[in-house]
Parts: sequence; C-alpha cells; structure tokens
Amino acid sequence: MNSNRPEDKNFIRRRQLMKAAAAAVLPAGMASCSSKEKKPEALVVGGLPVTCNLTLPVACAAKAASNAASKQAGPLFEFEYSKYSGWPEVKESLMSGRIQAAYMLAPLVMDLTDKKIPVKIVSLGHRSGAVIMVRTDSPYRQFKDLAGKRIAIPSRFAVDFLFLRKMLAREGMTPKDIEIIEMPPPDMPAALYAKAVDAYCTGEPFGAAAQRAGYAMPLRMTRDEWRNYICCVLTVREELIRENRPAVQELVNYIQAAGVWMDEKQENRDKAVAIAANRKFFNQDPKILQFVMENPTDRVTYGDLRMIKAEFDDLMQLSIEAGTIKKPIPFEQYVDESFVKAAKPASIIL
Repeated sequence: MNSNRPEDKNFIRRRQLMKAAAAAVLPAGMASCSSKEKKPEALVVGGLPVTCNLTLPVACAAKAASNAASKQAGPLFEFEYSKYSGWPEVKESLMSGRIQAAYMLAPLVMDLTDKKIPVKIVSLGHRSGAVIMVRTDSPYRQFKDLAGKRIAIPSRFAVDFLFLRKMLAREGMTPKDIEIIEMPPPDMPAALYAKAVDAYCTGEPFGAAAQRAGYAMPLRMTRDEWRNYICCVLTVREELIRENRPAVQELVNYIQAAGVWMDEKQENRDKAVAIAANRKFFNQDPKILQFVMENPTDRVTYGDLRMIKAEFDDLMQLSIEAGTIKKPIPFEQYVDESFVKAAKPASIIL
C-alpha cells in the first residue's frame, strides 16, 4: 500500500503474518463466501458473519416465513444472504454490480460516493458491538500498555479503527505508537491465539469467540466508551433504487423491524442466534453468538436504527482526521433517508 503518510510504515499486510495464525479456532465455514446462484425473484444482500450484521439474517428468515405463510400464487419476492469474509470483497462486489445491496462500513460508503460510485446508505444495521481484545495471560491492563504492540483491525475504513484511535487519543497516543495490521475479522482470534498479534479491534462475535474459549478478554468495549457507535449500514446501488424502489423499501422495512424485534426480549435474541448460526447464514457456533447476546446483554444493540446526520458528521470528521476520507462529503450524497422515513414495520413471526 503506497502512501506518503508517516504512519503508513506502521501498517503491514495480513499476508506478512505467520500462516500458522490461520489455525482453526472458529468454525471452518466462517470465512467462505456464498456461491449460491441468485434466484430471479431474490434480492441478494451481502454481509459479513458479524453480529453487527445480525439484523440481516433475521430479516431474510422473517421474509421467508412470511412467504411460506402466504397464499399468493406463483414465486414470491425474497431476500437472499450472501456471506463474505472481509470488507474489500463486499466492496468489490457492490462496486461491480455483482450484488445490489450489502451491509457496508459507513466511512467506506462515504468514500465510495466521493469517488462517484453510485451507492446510498438506506438504513443502520446496529449500534455498538466492537471490542478491543487482548490475551488473558498478557500484561496489558491499561490501554497505554499497548504502546509498540501489534494490533489487528478489519480495515482503515472500519469504524473499529476510529474506535481504536479514540482510545489511543485518550492516552495521548497516536497510531504511530503501535503497529497496525489489516485482517479479516474471522482470522483475528486465531492470530491472537498464535501470538501473531498482541491485540485486535473488531466487531462481534470475534471478540466473544476468543473470550469464551478462555484465552482472551476485552480491554475496551464500545458499549462503555462510545454508546452511539455505528459501523455497519445497509447500502444499495442507486440503480436498484431507480429500478425497484419497492424492493428496497421492503428490505428496509424488514431490517428496521428486525432490530426492534431483537431488542424487545431475550427470547427473540435467542431465536436470532439460532437463525444466524445456520449454515445458510453465519455458519457459526450458536454458543458463541449466544455469548455475545448475554455478556452483557447490551454488548450489541439493534432497536435504535435511526439515521442521525450529526452522528454521521462525527464519523466523517473522525475519518478525515484518520486520513481515510480526504474532505467533507455532503450527507445527501451518501444517504437516502426516504426509506427509513417511509418505513412500515414488517411482521417478524419466527
């Protein structure tokens, strides 16, 4: 990655890490990308197997359940989940038009629209849900203990990176004081276990996976440090809005309803775990997902999916300071609020 920025020398690529870090700590299917063919009546939506994307499997399952109960003749419109292992792959699929919708990193969408890629954010997907994990047998107890250490992040465009920067700033540190590695979230627990990294900052369940296994603990959590944190946002290509606005509206209706439903009671979260753990979606150990939902119960939240301009402005300013976005981008350029404003809660019967 070529750049003149001074801190770039502290970033190294994932492929430079020990290959031993790929040891199977998480289920083998977590990092694979769906190879299913798109059905003519399906809207394929890309996502990562992270609990920040959990409203997507719930929405897909709820829509399928509604279709199954319908007496309407002929094929019914549905949502189809397509699993990716990292943000670069999702970005490329959305840019190329191979998929028309996906959960994306909010700052990455801002940058794409600045580069004239025709995409729009149409809904949030969650709040909170990021952690900074260290080994339980490490001496790191204060954040400043990470000075000079190797820390993995999903992407420079990830809000996890902005969270890390926030924590560094509180200690009077900068990214130049640590060594930062970009790595797909599913690989992070294994890398920490193999001591290929000293810490990692990412969304769940990849913190919970290592914590539940007993070799890692959270050093910082967004639930404690950044309560209005948002990261993953539902993003669609503009041609989909032009050509099939009702499909986008229905998807937003289900995503918004899934968030409210999940935060209503623990029983609903338990059902969401069972859905997401399925091979059709995250293909993960349900006990790990359940750990996220219970330790503590607000580790990730979903009920408040409002798109608040001030919060996006804050994300943009943090991204500008991080150097991942070069200049302010108008809110209306990367967000289409009309679908959330017109949302009618879908029925979530699961």
